[in-house]
Amino acid sequence: MSERFFLYDDTIDTSTRFISFMGEHQRFDLAIIRSDRYYGKLIVINLLGNRYAIIGKDDLDEPGYIEHAYQLSEEDAEELRSFLYEIM
Repeated sequence: MSERFFLYDDTIDTSTRFISFMGEHQRFDLAIIRSDRYYGKLIVINLLGNRYAIIGKDDLDEPGYIEHAYQLSEEDAEELRSFLYEIM
């Protein structure tokens, strides 16, 4: 067996916020992870949909990004986008 080649193997402190809220058409159960990685972006995990993305304000401004990352309709994505703007 060959030796494993690690690109990195770090342990860092993070802050995780678990939040659930009801949108107009669907429920959102999220885990939001803050760390000093990813240039200040958040790791946002949709616990119900088993999807995640690394998101910053620039990503929220990108048309279709939230819709694609979380497989949401435009309406549902706008509710999630609005919430994420509030917490960033």
